Amino acid sequence: MRIVFMGTPEFAVPTLNALADAGHEIVAAYSQPPRPAGRGKKLQASPVQLAAEARGIPVRHPESLKGKDEKAAFAALDADVAVVAAYGLILPRAVLAAPKLGCLNVHGSLLPRWRGAAPVQRAIVAGDAATGVTIMQMERGLDTGPMLLKGEVAVDGKTAGELTDEIATLGARLMVQVLGDMARYPAVVQPEEGVTYAHKIDKAEARLDFAQAAVEVERQVRAFAPSPGAFFELAGERYRVLAAEVAENPIPRAGGDLEPTGPNADPARGPRLRGDAGTTIDSALTIACGTAAIRPMIVQRAGRPAMSTADLLRGRAIPAGTRLG
Repeated sequence: MRIVFMGTPEFAVPTLNALADAGHEIVAAYSQPPRPAGRGKKLQASPVQLAAEARGIPVRHPESLKGKDEKAAFAALDADVAVVAAYGLILPRAVLAAPKLGCLNVHGSLLPRWRGAAPVQRAIVAGDAATGVTIMQMERGLDTGPMLLKGEVAVDGKTAGELTDEIATLGARLMVQVLGDMARYPAVVQPEEGVTYAHKIDKAEARLDFAQAAVEVERQVRAFAPSPGAFFELAGERYRVLAAEVAENPIPRAGGDLEPTGPNADPARGPRLRGDAGTTIDSALTIACGTAAIRPMIVQRAGRPAMSTADLLRGRAIPAGTRLG
């Protein structure tokens, strides 16, 4: 097929590569313009632009597709289909209608659950047991178009980064499968029941909320790993938590106190520790939550590499009873 590819982040690269490897003619790749990145704030091309250029595919990166000239330039490509994967720009009606078979999207959820910008993160935060990918026909609404094919992926304790990579690989395979035999995958209208919206991630959401149950805090850590990174603050410094586990012991009591159990059960070690949410309850950075406790496993201080909590505490002791923000 004669394809226009439209995508920007790393998530889209497996689909671009899979289409090219399957022998389709990719006449152009659309991606968002290079953006300032890194300490020097130099302009950096998107992963899709770099992957397309490596294959000799012409790249276009307009700021918008709303202009008359951009719409005409897109239509002039005379594509059979446009394949979209996390492009990041709204497609005007004229662009949606230009390819002979319309525009197909690789969407990272099992529609109609988690329409919108951050489906993987929202699935993790919500505690979904499974998520996946949907190949869908695009229309004017936000991820409201009919579905052609779905693939399921178990969440199974994965971070957003790990889950996104798995979904991207699956989505690439399913898109090639659909384009290989369009007649085999008729479009099915999405049901009204079960619609949820995956609103864009606000960086403020990444601040760990220890008032929640520990299982919810652990989901928050996974949902924002590797980026933007869930975090807490101590003495004005931000600590990103990239991996954590729910601490089986000790367990907070209803009154907010913690009865030391397991290795902390020896009364000779001192009085009962306060277990107010957001307070460390031992010297190993176990943190009391609204219910139970959380134990960070990989932590990153500002401007420093990620490290194990044990390595962090060797250079920066955080005693029991420390309040985290």
